[in-house]
Order: sequence, then structure tokens, then C-alpha cells
Amino acid sequence: MTNKIDQLNAVLQHLKQSFVGKDEIIDLLGITLIARENAFLLGPPGTAKSAIIRQLSNCIRDGKNFEYLLTRFTEPNELFGPFDIRKLKEGELVTNTEGMLPEASMVFLDEIFNANSAILNSLLMALNEKLFRRGKESRKLPALMFVGASNVLPEDESLNALLDRFLIRIQCDYVDTDHLEEVLLAGWKLENQAPTEIPSITPTEITELQKLCRQVDLSPIRKEYVNLIHNLRNTGIKVSDRRAVKIQNIIAASALMCNRQEAILSDLWVLKYIWDTEEQIEILAGVIDGIIEKDTASPAHPQALFNKVPNPEELMKEIGMLGIKWDATDLSFEERNVIKDKLRYVQTRSSWIKNPEHKQHIQTEIEGLWQKMLQTI
Repeated sequence: MTNKIDQLNAVLQHLKQSFVGKDEIIDLLGITLIARENAFLLGPPGTAKSAIIRQLSNCIRDGKNFEYLLTRFTEPNELFGPFDIRKLKEGELVTNTEGMLPEASMVFLDEIFNANSAILNSLLMALNEKLFRRGKESRKLPALMFVGASNVLPEDESLNALLDRFLIRIQCDYVDTDHLEEVLLAGWKLENQAPTEIPSITPTEITELQKLCRQVDLSPIRKEYVNLIHNLRNTGIKVSDRRAVKIQNIIAASALMCNRQEAILSDLWVLKYIWDTEEQIEILAGVIDGIIEKDTASPAHPQALFNKVPNPEELMKEIGMLGIKWDATDLSFEERNVIKDKLRYVQTRSSWIKNPEHKQHIQTEIEGLWQKMLQTI
């Protein structure tokens, strides 16, 4: 198991290096992939939604990628393939699916809510049951994961069923302008990278991880999970029984990504991404963070740790390490900017510290390091 998890983590790390500021999205895609669930990306054009999925697909060795931009006029043939003319002459309705969605291991559907009534039912079945059905024809889809994307959430109630088929919902925004130079450097490197340089994993290996995911022991957190679902329903966040069952898969995936065979309380971090509206994002974060910050077990998933109240000692160590790195004489201009970005992140985290004395001490140290940086420019 460890070897395959390490392979997948290497792929995710490669993506993080290629797409600056997208760690959260990439980690969630990794979780969704081994849970064999579907993910939805919400964000404006130009936020690397399709590029991330395309690069992830490139890292799935021997896999097939299907990517399509839906419009109001998209027809079933454009997604699932045309009828086979030779068979049609013989009186059989058989679809020629070569190179189309039914043969893909990774499926990305951009502007998913442009789906019209002609393709809606087929899409719903593909997303929910991983099944393609057309007339008498019926086959299981090899898709490891479906990813949908849109600039906006659906306003038409008839499309709510489509959103419901995406268990995880992720906001994808522009990277902070402070990181723009790092974005440009990473993008330039990605554009000029040879295909042989990227880490990879096969569809078979991912399928094995998906099977292992179903074997993770959830009993240590089941009581807390049940209480959490009741709590969310009481706050007005609809979690159907069907979704409550499926969410267990992504909790298990969080544990598996940390090479654990049983779930811990911090694995509930994934529930922050089950929102139906943007207004629910902050509510979910508040409820879930209040639960997982009580967890002292390890190893927790990095994204769970990211949202916990920071440890003052760990922040002090980080500031010290950044100071040591800054003092190195052979740093390039780009490397110095990376250190500055990390110090800005530490500075943001320090504002979450509850003890006023600890907070003041750390912020004084941060200010001192900023002054040192200014003096050496």
C-alpha cells in the first residue's frame, strides 16, 4: 500500500510545484480520486482548472483523458460517440465510443451546467453509477473520477441534481498577486518540461488504492461523524442519507493518503467541501475547524493541519529556518522571493494564535526578520 500512496503523493507534489497556490485543490483531487467520487470546481476563467486536470491526467500512465466544453447545444454524440454506421446498416444501434467519454479514465466537463435535457439523464447515470446506457446498450465506465467545472452555480432547479452528483465542491480563484512571480516561474518550467520528467501512476494502481479505501476502519470516528451530520442538518445544511453514506469514502481516503488503516477525528476536514452555496463555505469551516482542532492524533492530513490553530513553537522554528535560509549567500532573486512568500504565510498564521504574549513575541520576531530582509536588499 505504502508504495502506491507514495506514488500518488509524488504526482500530487509535482502538481503543487507546477501550480502555485493550488495545494488545497490538488490535495482534494487526490482524495476524490482514490475515493472514486466526483469533484466540482467553481471559479472564473483563467484559474488553471482545466490545466490542473490535464496535468493530472498526463501523470496517469496509460490512462485516457476526455475533456469537453459543454454548450447549450451539446449533443449526446459529442460526449458518448456516434452510432456505428456499419452496425446500423445491420439494424443494430451500437455506439462507437473510441476516444470518447465511455473509454476515458479521467473525465473533465467544463461549464457542466450548460448540460441540456438531451444529455442530462445520460450524464446523471454516468456520474452516479459509472454506467453508460443507450437503448439496449449498457456498459460499466472505466472512469476513475469525473471533474466538473463552472464559473457559476446553477440557478435552474433542474440542474441541482447534476451538482448533487459531485460530492466535493472546491473554489478555484486567482492566485494572490504576492505569488505572481512564483506562478510565472512555475508556469514557464511546466511549459518546457519533458514528458519523461514527470512522476506517474497507472489506472490499475489507482483502482487498487480505491479498493483499499473501502477497507479503512471508520469506527473510531463514526459517533462524532453522526453527531456532525445532525449538527449540519440543524444549521440548515442539507446532507441527504445518500450523501452521508458517500462522504465516508472521502473520510477514508484522507486516512489512506496518510498511510493509515483507520480514520481519526482530523479526517473530518473533508466535510468543509460539501457546500451547496457559497454562503455555506464559512459556516462549514467554522463547524469543522472547531472539531478537528481538538484532535491530537497523528499523522493528520496536511490540509487538516493547515486549518488548525497554529502551534507557537512550530511557528518560531519556521521563522528561525527562514532566517537561516535568508542568510545563505548563494540565493537567487527568485529563491529570496519564495522565502518572503513563506514569511507572509507565517505572519498570517500568527494572527490566529490565542495567547496574546505568544502572538506578540512571534510577531516581533517576524518584524525583525522583515527588517533584516530590507537591509540586505
